[in-house]
Amino acid sequence: MPDFLPVSREDMERRGIEQLDFVLVTGDAYVDHPSFGTAIIGRVLEDAGFSVGIISQPDWRSAKDFLRLGLPRYAFLCNSGNIDSMVNHYTAAKKRRSQDAYTPGGAAGKRPDRAVIVYSGRIREAAPGVPLLIGGIEASLRRFAHYDYWDDAVRRSILVDSGADLLMYGMGELSVVEIARRLAAGEPISSITDVRGTCVMVDSPEGDGILLPDFETLRRNKKAYASATATQYREQDAVRGRPLYQQHGLHFVKQNPPMRPLTTEEFDHVYELPYCNAPHPSYDALGGVPAIAEVEFSIIHNRGCFGACNFCALTLHQSRTVTSRSKQSILREARRLTQSPRFKGYIHDIGGPTANFRHPACQKQLACGACPDRRCLAPDPCPNLEVDHTEYLDILREVRALPGVKKVFVRSGLRFDYMLLDKDPSFFEELVKYHVSGQLKVAPEHISDNVLRCMGKPSQAVFDAFCEQYAALNRKWGLKQYLVPYLMSSHPGSRLEDAVALACYLKSHRLHPEQVQDFYPTPGTISTAMYYTGIDPVSGKPVYVARSPEEKAQQRALLQFFRPQNYEKVRAALLAAGRPDLIGSGPECLVPAAPGGQRPAAGKPASRSKKTELRAQRNASRPPKHGGRPTPRKP
Repeated sequence: MPDFLPVSREDMERRGIEQLDFVLVTGDAYVDHPSFGTAIIGRVLEDAGFSVGIISQPDWRSAKDFLRLGLPRYAFLCNSGNIDSMVNHYTAAKKRRSQDAYTPGGAAGKRPDRAVIVYSGRIREAAPGVPLLIGGIEASLRRFAHYDYWDDAVRRSILVDSGADLLMYGMGELSVVEIARRLAAGEPISSITDVRGTCVMVDSPEGDGILLPDFETLRRNKKAYASATATQYREQDAVRGRPLYQQHGLHFVKQNPPMRPLTTEEFDHVYELPYCNAPHPSYDALGGVPAIAEVEFSIIHNRGCFGACNFCALTLHQSRTVTSRSKQSILREARRLTQSPRFKGYIHDIGGPTANFRHPACQKQLACGACPDRRCLAPDPCPNLEVDHTEYLDILREVRALPGVKKVFVRSGLRFDYMLLDKDPSFFEELVKYHVSGQLKVAPEHISDNVLRCMGKPSQAVFDAFCEQYAALNRKWGLKQYLVPYLMSSHPGSRLEDAVALACYLKSHRLHPEQVQDFYPTPGTISTAMYYTGIDPVSGKPVYVARSPEEKAQQRALLQFFRPQNYEKVRAALLAAGRPDLIGSGPECLVPAAPGGQRPAAGKPASRSKKTELRAQRNASRPPKHGGRPTPRKP
């Protein structure tokens, strides 16, 4: 079995290491598994011939803990963990979370708010002359001046606020190895300003780069902020992206163009490095690390997403270009999983950002990059889109045929609009027959076409067509499996009338969703720019934004109108929306005339297909019988 990367001086001595080349500081517990960015970067550097040690969840109240492994020969690397530390700590209502799945025992409070900035300050205090490189999701999505939901203000680039020498954005395997080799060759960090997938501070713009509005302008001018967001998204492409510059004070943040995606061979190699595939054993006595439960028996097969939903940060982090591992690599990992003493016969997922994407959207993307001003799928599919589930279906077939495998589930998100475009029904049929654990999670997010346009999602008609086909296939195979739709309230563009329409849709289809989410303005997304500016960065048109806590609470309550504790909020929302006709005992009503009164009639029954498929599932969040846990949504 492989050994964990060093976490103590004793580990270093056992390996014969006097001084580490790199010390990686992270806000997560150390889990040596390729679903955790810290493990990937550590193993990739080790594979390139460098020694790496891990300092996980250090005590940030002083600089002492940051020196527990000594000074590194080349640099400190710093990230907040797999999730932005503010998202990790706070709900969409800005309430403190009581648990942290990335901490031993699920304990909260083991990392600071704005962890990258705090850790960087302590590292500078402990080792002022040692290069400091920041990365991970928190650094990646805050690389420009950005709206911060918790401050309700535009903050400076995290590169400025952290005082780091260099920021790595996106998936950093290629960038970090190039930087490491240049440092090892004696090049000073101050001269490493041209590596793709990085941001650095420079004195002035140069070459053919694009000058973004400066920080001070973005603080004052929301139109400029929306325009800057659109430019950042257009240039987030490894083929055609250009350098971007943004002034902060006397200096400029320079974003080099994105690093190219990994080739299939490189992707295979990274995911087959000698990971221990487990949390560090020092956490056993504390209850382990809860986050491993979601991924221990899951397989990542792709990266990138050309779905490009506006509320998702993947475009700015992994790009719209889809890359994938080979079938042989996936089969090797599946066979390894079956050898684990903890394996019960169930592979919980073969997925990624979007499970049913295996290739770029079209051949043009490979030569010219993703189109800067149109989407591949929404609001309408591009005529050049290549739809093919053949390879993914072949992988699922071979994995489920392996000795020891009882069932293979698909639990990552599926683009149902992409599935409907496939003229070959084989994938849809076998998905329903073999790969659903009783409940298939899908993400229509809303039913108002106006809101869906703001989200970058397909229309309600597309979702309804998917539901019909799903129901028909369940009837064909004699199965009783249900759809669990993910829904979002208060997304920019959603008025009370839209939320009421969604509630009526849920009632008419006899849906009682247990999993709903209020829109969360996280760093770096187009939807967050809409929330802050009231402008759609892509079209430049005004967008309605629900800002008051009262309206946001009402929109969320409407999605669960059937809950008695939501009565007052739902009633107030219906009156505010001019829909008193939905209060009473009639078949279309959402709530009774008085609290505790007779509940409204069930209403017109849904058609048999939708009734089979969209029946209310109060236990929608119950773990499936194979023992896994529902996959948490990305914020």
